[in-house]
Amino acid sequence: MARSASSRSLALSKAPPAFTEEIDAFISFIDLERGLSPHTRENYQRDLDQCAAFLKKRGVTGWRAVDSAQAAAWIHSLSGDDYTVASLARKLTALRVFARHLVREKVRDDEFTELLTGPKLARRIPGTLSPEDVARLLAAPNGADAFGLRDRALLELFYSSGLRVSELAGLTLQQLDLEGGFLRVFGKGSKERVVPVGGRAQEALTVWLASGRPHFVKPRTGSQLFLSNRGAALSRVMLWMIVKKYARLAGLTKNVKPHLLRHSFATHLLSGGADLRAIQEMLGHASIATTQIYTAVESKRLIDHHAKFHPRNRG
Repeated sequence: MARSASSRSLALSKAPPAFTEEIDAFISFIDLERGLSPHTRENYQRDLDQCAAFLKKRGVTGWRAVDSAQAAAWIHSLSGDDYTVASLARKLTALRVFARHLVREKVRDDEFTELLTGPKLARRIPGTLSPEDVARLLAAPNGADAFGLRDRALLELFYSSGLRVSELAGLTLQQLDLEGGFLRVFGKGSKERVVPVGGRAQEALTVWLASGRPHFVKPRTGSQLFLSNRGAALSRVMLWMIVKKYARLAGLTKNVKPHLLRHSFATHLLSGGADLRAIQEMLGHASIATTQIYTAVESKRLIDHHAKFHPRNRG
C-alpha cells in the first residue's frame, strides 16, 4: 500500500518548536554518551520529529503534555501505511528510549510509553543446507597447497563448531585445544564458552597448522589461527568470499552465505537428536528462545517429508 501524502509529510517534518528542545538534548545525549551509530541517531531524530509533528496536529503542546493514548495513536496511524513491522518496532523503540530520557532529566515524572505494545516481529526461519550439500561444500577445497589446506580447515571448523563469522575470523592459536578437541570462544558481550571441535575438523586443523599456516607467516604475524597471504587475520569479507567461492565450485545453487553453515550446524544437530540446551550453549545464545527457532526448521523438514512421501498426499 502506498503511503499517504499526509504520512509522507509527517515523516519528513522537522519537529515543531515546542518539541525541539528536548529532542535536540536527547540526540546530543545519545551521540555523546551512548555511542550509537550515525545511522541509528538519524533514525531516532527522524522518528521523534515525525511523532512530534503528529502530536502537534492533535493539539498537544509539548512533551510534558503527552499521554500514552496520544503516543499509541501515533503508532496506530502508521499501521495503514507501507512501513514494515521492523520499522514500526524501531519507531516505538525510539519513543520509549526518549521517554526514559525525559524521566531521567526530570522533564517528566512518568514514562508515557510504559503501557504501549508494539507490533510483533515475525521470526524468519533460517535457511540451511542439507547434509549432502554440506559434504559437497567441505570437499570443494581439494588442493594440496597452503591455500587449499587453510580453506579446508576453515570450512570444516565452521561447520563443526557453529561459530559466528566474527568469532571464526578472530580465532587465535591460544583458543584452540586440539588434543582436548575444543575451542574457547569469546562471543557477544565477551562471554566465554567452550565449543567442541569434531574429528574431521581436528584432522584438517592439524594439517593446516603443520603444513599450511607456516607458509603465510610474516615477521609481524600474530597468533591468529587463519591467515591471509599477507600474514594477517582473515577479515569477515574474505571469509564471505571463501565460502562463496567453494559453494560455486561445489555446484550449489542456493545462495550460500557464511551464516548458513552456522544454521546448518544447529539444524543438523537437532535433527540428529541433540538437546536444545546443549545447542544453545554451543551457539552462545543468551536465551533458549533464540535457539528454539531451529525447532521450526526441523518441523518444516518433517512436514515437507510427509507431504512428499506419504501415499495419501499423492494424487
